[in-house]
Amino acid sequence: MSLVDTNETRKQLSAIYNEIAKELFGFGTTLLRVTIENQLITFHAKHRRSPRSDALEGEAPTLKLEVDFRMSLLYKRKLRERLEEEMGLKLEAVLRDYDAPTQWAITNVIVSD
Repeated sequence: MSLVDTNETRKQLSAIYNEIAKELFGFGTTLLRVTIENQLITFHAKHRRSPRSDALEGEAPTLKLEVDFRMSLLYKRKLRERLEEEMGLKLEAVLRDYDAPTQWAITNVIVSD
């Protein structure tokens, strides 16, 4: 499937992103914006703060950083799988950066030509 920037495509991408957040964290995002430019999909997401994250941050800050890193890797893997399976996209790369103090995540997905 080729990537076409339509409201329907952005809605489908948002739904997939939020479903993964619910699977991994128990709740979706508080703010989510999806942009498509050429072969690049960008997700701007404000995530909810998990009570478990607060507890870990106070007790074991380095462990929390490790958990955040591993969860981000898992998020990327699940997002890749779902976009390929459900939307038929061929992906070149999934790049994600997450800022724990602010709960913002920026995810860039490069779609193969």
